[in-house]
Amino acid sequence: MEENQRFIERWLKEVRDYFLAHKINKKKATFAFLIAFFLALSLSLLFSAPKKFPVGTILKVNSGQSLQTITLDLHEKNIIRSKLFFRSLVILFGGEKRVIAGDYLLEKREGTFSLARRLVNGKFQIDTIKITIPEGWNAFQIADYLEKNLLLFDKETFLDLAKPKEGYLFPDTYFVSRSVTPVEIIKMLEDNFEKRVESISQSFRNSTKSEKQIIIMASILEGEALPKDRNVVAGILWKRLEMGMPLQVDSTFMYVNGKNTYELTLDDLKIDSLYNTYKYKGLPPGPINNPGIEAMVSAMNPVKTKYLYFLTEKDGTIHYASTFEEHKRNKELYLK
Repeated sequence: MEENQRFIERWLKEVRDYFLAHKINKKKATFAFLIAFFLALSLSLLFSAPKKFPVGTILKVNSGQSLQTITLDLHEKNIIRSKLFFRSLVILFGGEKRVIAGDYLLEKREGTFSLARRLVNGKFQIDTIKITIPEGWNAFQIADYLEKNLLLFDKETFLDLAKPKEGYLFPDTYFVSRSVTPVEIIKMLEDNFEKRVESISQSFRNSTKSEKQIIIMASILEGEALPKDRNVVAGILWKRLEMGMPLQVDSTFMYVNGKNTYELTLDDLKIDSLYNTYKYKGLPPGPINNPGIEAMVSAMNPVKTKYLYFLTEKDGTIHYASTFEEHKRNKELYLK
């Protein structure tokens, strides 16, 4: 408002000085002064932004919103000064129903004139970006990544919505608006999951395991083995379950406390969590990450072997063993 006042004062001072310099009569001077005043006020309303203009935020215009609703929303959010001027400009530029829905980046302060023209022409000023979610990332890793790459991303809302859908947020490359919302991106990932698993739907139906069991196992395989070893590891893990033996896999701890195999302590193995497969038998209650198609296929196509144990080196190399004694020797040899 102070900026607006200074603009008007400067304009009116110049007009007054002009009248005094040219000795224009009082009646004409008053009339001209009033015209100048209202012209200055109009220009200010047209081209200057409110003092509390929300720079750096996203203006969301929803499909089907009326001009009146949009106008009231902009005024309440201190984006425009005059509701009348904004409505009039929109109608002048394109008509009452020509505002284009979408997300508009308010990167800097701008007046009603500029904003009305942007909304009529759909000048969002938000670029579409490429995001890549690797196979085996869990909801927490996805949330951290999206927070770094998207504008004003609501990480807490995303996690609240994503955690119950763990395992079904398909890892892939996506092109999205930088202002995409948690609800929109989760729907995108879920829809892609449904689309991509269609190619192996017959395998799901033919399997003796449920879809949930397969997805959980696939998520464990993502964390336990490289693609070339997953079918063998799947055979070992399904065998352990059939024997009533604890799975005893380290990858589930990424979901419990964020630690990997080489960071775990003996105290970690005692954590009371259903995802602690050292403490509780059977599969964990849900997927520990979001697996890709290859891991799902491996989970459904286990290779039967004589092995019951395996350990993985940091470079991904796996060493198998049939007995616990052999497994202990492998530990001594390869996990020094």
